[in-house]
Amino acid sequence: MSEVLFEYVRQGTSVKVTAIETETGIEAVVIVPANLSENQMQAKALQKLRYIMQKKIEE
Repeated sequence: MSEVLFEYVRQGTSVKVTAIETETGIEAVVIVPANLSENQMQAKALQKLRYIMQKKIEE
């Protein structure tokens, strides 16, 4: 995995975090509580991004 970009959109008490892998353009979206730290939000989004990328490899 090369560079990953993150986008944060606050929606009330939640934050929509989008992680985009720049080389492939694959993205993952998670909704997390707004009281998490930025590092925790990124970790959740990266976990889902890795899962999605692994699924694409297995196809």
